[in-house]
Amino acid sequence: MSRPLQMPAKFTRKPRKGRKSIIPGFGLTMGFTLAWLSLIVLIPLSTVFIRAAGMGLEEFLEVGFSPRAIAAYQVSFGTAFAAALVNAVFGMIVAWVIVRYEFPGKRIFDALIDLPFALPTAVAGIALTAIYAGNGWIGQFLEPLGIRVAYNPIGITIALIFIGLPFIVRSVEPVLADLSSEVEEAALSLGATPRQVFTRVILPTLLPALLTGFALALARGVGEYGSVIFIAGNMPFESEIAPLLILTQLEQYDYAGATAMAVVMLLVSFAMLLFINLVQAWSRRRVGA
Repeated sequence: MSRPLQMPAKFTRKPRKGRKSIIPGFGLTMGFTLAWLSLIVLIPLSTVFIRAAGMGLEEFLEVGFSPRAIAAYQVSFGTAFAAALVNAVFGMIVAWVIVRYEFPGKRIFDALIDLPFALPTAVAGIALTAIYAGNGWIGQFLEPLGIRVAYNPIGITIALIFIGLPFIVRSVEPVLADLSSEVEEAALSLGATPRQVFTRVILPTLLPALLTGFALALARGVGEYGSVIFIAGNMPFESEIAPLLILTQLEQYDYAGATAMAVVMLLVSFAMLLFINLVQAWSRRRVGA
């Protein structure tokens, strides 16, 4: 009877205990992370809250929630939310076309999506204003119909759609690429309708990535300045955005008003992003279950 085959010792040697990892340990990396975040994010933001703390509560509420400031908040947050919603729908369609179909010029089409990342925002604002102004290529046909795009919240929304589209597409695209079309075919073969396949198979899988892109587009839209400043018109109580009002107050040496508005925007933005992240975590647990 032949003896069982034995592997050489060099192939059966067990890894040594206590072997150092290539990547530094938790303590070093966590310390570096906290130091870097503090230097880049926490310390600059804390100065805003420290300066606002020097104001009395009554003064803070009076300045931070003045009628003009509230109107600017409504324009900034309202247009950013509307633009993110539009991008969530059409950005998902664009990502679907890029991932699922082959067509001539696909690489060029794919590269154009990232153009808002590379293009200076001021250039985008000037171009959009020239197109949608009353005498622009498109605006000249909309103005007689009573649709005024430029110097209006509608124009701000269009500018934010232009800026926020890549966030949705690039967030959804890799998840959609991992979702095999065979899953859809299996659902259809089991008797599901196309609507049921989308709502019960595709959408639950894409929802976490879609919410991530929505949050990124929303955050970018709230703080956007360059692409909006030209097409907004900057009329108080109508098309004035909060970042512009903060800059105006700084130019007028009204540091208290600028600080109060900055704190309000920070708190509202953080609350909105926190809520979206909680919904995203819930959707991931639901998909995992």
